[in-house]
Parts: sequence; structure tokens; C-alpha cells
Amino acid sequence: MQRSHARSSLKHKPEMDHLNVHARPGQRSSPSSSIAKPKSKPTKSIILLIIASVAIALGLLSACYSILLSGRNRRSSPRYSVVIDGGSSGTRVHVFGHRIESGKPVFDFGGGNYASLKLSPGLSAYGDNPDGASVSVTELVEFAKGRVPKGMLKESDIRLMATAGMRLLEANVQEQILEVTRRVLRSSGFKFRDEWASVISGSDEGIYAWVVANHALGSLGGDPLQTTGIVELGGASAQVTFVSSEYVPPEFSRTISYGNVSYNLYSHSFLHFGQDAAHEKLLESLHNSAANSTEEGIVTDPCTPKGYILDKNSHKDLSGFLTEESRFTSSVQAAGNFSKCRSAAFAMLQEGKEKCPYKHCSIGSTFTPNLQGSFLATENFVHTSKFFGLGEKDWLSEMILAGKRFCGEDWSKLKAKYPTFKDENLLRYCFSSAYILSMLHDSLGFDLDDERIGFADKEGEDIPLDWALGAFILNTVTATSDYSGKSRKIL
Repeated sequence: MQRSHARSSLKHKPEMDHLNVHARPGQRSSPSSSIAKPKSKPTKSIILLIIASVAIALGLLSACYSILLSGRNRRSSPRYSVVIDGGSSGTRVHVFGHRIESGKPVFDFGGGNYASLKLSPGLSAYGDNPDGASVSVTELVEFAKGRVPKGMLKESDIRLMATAGMRLLEANVQEQILEVTRRVLRSSGFKFRDEWASVISGSDEGIYAWVVANHALGSLGGDPLQTTGIVELGGASAQVTFVSSEYVPPEFSRTISYGNVSYNLYSHSFLHFGQDAAHEKLLESLHNSAANSTEEGIVTDPCTPKGYILDKNSHKDLSGFLTEESRFTSSVQAAGNFSKCRSAAFAMLQEGKEKCPYKHCSIGSTFTPNLQGSFLATENFVHTSKFFGLGEKDWLSEMILAGKRFCGEDWSKLKAKYPTFKDENLLRYCFSSAYILSMLHDSLGFDLDDERIGFADKEGEDIPLDWALGAFILNTVTATSDYSGKSRKIL
């Protein structure tokens, strides 16, 4: 920035009026008679005052410009955070960029402000070999370091949050795996504390998903009754989170505050009811039935398209849960039938409902309040809907037709139609279509043409509906105070 330096040049010469001599005819002019008096000179103090005033004015202008410039730099200087999602099917790193304006965080998940990478398998796969978890976590950390300026690593926090896959492990095994990840994160160069690597509760996971969805929709910080609920279908668990006006038992009730608004939420995670865990549970049940059958151990599997050979190796590839004894003694025959698969899924979801101690239980013996407001179905709801090419309108009704066609098709024809899919992935779509209907319509009570619920993996300005983004938002606003000095935080 160039500064203009004004210099005053004052000439101190006496100024005289012109001599006006008018000669009359026949008369000599007299110079002394028409001489004018000179003007008075400016005093030295006035001159110094002028110079001082100019200098002060220039100094003030320079100071104001510096303040404005430094303030703009503080507003626009980026900050970075990293969240590692330790999911059941894989581990994903999220790198976030944001800035602070007027003491408040400004989030922008577009362009270079957001990046992610997922590696498989998930952390829970290292239950028998905790040290093996360090390889994938190290690779994810290197990915993050490549997207954060080197000079800002020490100022950028990194957190690891493990979910349902880890929650299924014994506590001592969880801690062994977490300690391995902590060693990697301590030496990463990022800002890290040991407590920032943990297994989060299913309720927290649901709340984080709710936060990012309502942030993307622009309703976070507004009227609680105008917010959108979330139904997540993960691999090992399913989460239901929404604002409820009715009484919610304390074990299912959470209150969060964002800005000056408090939200009373129902939030619960249905462990073992994620898509993969539920499918494995069904297969295990079928094999147990076959093992105990007196008719040569033949049991039909309505959730596997006919023509697929269900042997011990294929079951191991699909689920990996069967015992050696059951693999050899059971015999299950594929007999794809959407309606029967849906009935089997519904029976799983309703198991234990007779023990419900509450006014209303939708899934098992777990309290669920009446549905309120609009909802978004995410994760595996989206994957299955997109696989079948469903539209947003009447997608639950369309899911029935798509599921019937898929489940009833011969396996050889499905393989020819979807040649790029691995067997274990393609097999799941018969079960997932039936399971989605059983959960959303048969159990939770959404109508088949219900306009209150849609499916989405992005909202707003293409913001991913990933719970890790919600965790980042809440962690950031918790660490940032507004002008009143109140922290916006989870209560």
C-alpha cells in the first residue's frame, strides 16, 4: 500500500500591493503619497499548528487503515478441523475449513473447504489385531495433512469418533483399538487430546446427523417445530432423531442449544438393527432353523434371489458371522420372495415388543413418540433407493414394486444385468428393499405415499448429510462464543 505524503512549502516573503501612481496633467507624481501598507505575516505558532494537524490527520488515517486491514485478515483467515468417522463398514476422514466472522464461525462445505476419504474395513474389524488399525488411520491422517497448510497443523484439531461397529465389541477391546489410534494421532502434528479419540453413543450419532441436516436446510437456529427429523440406516445400527412436543422419557430425551434456541429431541440408536447387522441376524436365524430341522435341514431364504448357491463359503463372504458347526450342518435354499422377506424382517423388528413398558413402542420394546414434522431418510435408505432408480415422490410405494421384481428374479439374470457388482453387495438389495419397508412403514408408521419423508444424501448447497459434519459444527460452535459470551453447545 502506497501512502501519500503531503509536504507543505510556505514562502516567507513580504507581499506588497502594487504602487498606483496617477499623474495629473502638469503635476509630478509623488511616490510617497500612494504607497500601501504590507499585509500582516502569519505567526510561527500558526504554521506549526497547521503542520501538526496535517501530521495527526495522516497518522489517524494510517491507523484506521491498519485496523481495518488486520480485521479483514482475521475474518478471512481459514481454520481447519479433522474428524475421523470410525464406522462399521469403513473408516472415513473428513477435513473441514471454516472462518470466523464477528466472533462467530462461518461454515462452507463447498470447493476446497471440505474433503474426505474412506478406507475399508472399519476399526471394529481389528478386534483380534488392534495394532492393525494403525495402518488405515495413518493413511487417513496423511490425507488430512495434505489438505491443511503445514503452518496450521498445530492449530487444527483432529478427533476420532467410532460408532456402532465398535460399540458391538467388548469394552477392553474397544480401548485397545482406541489406544492404537491415539498413538497415531499424537504424532500426527495436529492438535490432539487423548479424550478426542472415543466411541460415541448412538444418541450422539443421531443428534449429529440431525444437526447437519437442519444446518443444510437452513432451519438450525430457528423454530424447533420447523426442523426436520432424521432416520438413519447404517450398517450396524439405525438412528431416529426428531423434535417432539410430547413427553419423552429421560433415557430417550436430549436437549441441545444452538444460538438462543433450545431443541428438545427424541434420539435413539437401535443397535443391531442396521442393515448389515439385521441381515446377518436373519441368516443366522435361518441357519439355526435348518440345523434344528428334522427334514434334512432344508430351510428356504426368502431374502436371497433363487438360483444363488448358499454354501458355507458364500455365507462367509456375505456375513462372516456363522460358526464352523452351523456352516457345515445347515442347508439353506435361496427362494427370493419379497413379501416373505418383508414379513421376516418385520418379525425381527417387533421382537420383544410384548415387553414394552411404555405407552408406545415401534421397534421392539423401545419407546418411540408419535412422528412429528418432516423427515429425511439417509445412508442405506439412499443407497437402496438410488440402486433401484426411485423418484422422490411415492418412493416407498415404488420400493415395493422394485423389491418384488428384484427378489423374484433369477440370480443369473441379475448377475448379467449388474456385472460390475460383487456378489455380497448385489445380494443385499432384496433384503434391504424389504427391510426398509418393514422399518419405515410397518414399524415406524410412515404411509406409503407419505410426503413427510424423503430420502437424501445431500441437502442445501450440496452439503453431505454425514453425521461427522454435524459433530464438526457442534464442536466448533461450542468452542466459539457469541457477543453475549454464551457458548452455543450441546447440553
